[in-house]
Amino acid sequence: MILPPREFLLNTPQGTRVVVRYRIEGGLTDALGYLSQVSEESCVVRTRLSDVEIPLELVVAAKEVPPPPPRRTARRST
Repeated sequence: MILPPREFLLNTPQGTRVVVRYRIEGGLTDALGYLSQVSEESCVVRTRLSDVEIPLELVVAAKEVPPPPPRRTARRST
């Protein structure tokens, strides 16, 4: 069963990797990261750059995503 985005976020455990699409002035944007907080009014997604607080009323889609791929090792010059 697919839950509406708000219900998905309210029922997803903290620490789950998610992508959340939400409305901003002029369009939509995404936050990709780990769900760190959820309340009836908003959620916080910890992205690589910062924590993003998103009002749930602006969320249009949300889903769990797999872990990021492992980082590649640096190549050595020979």
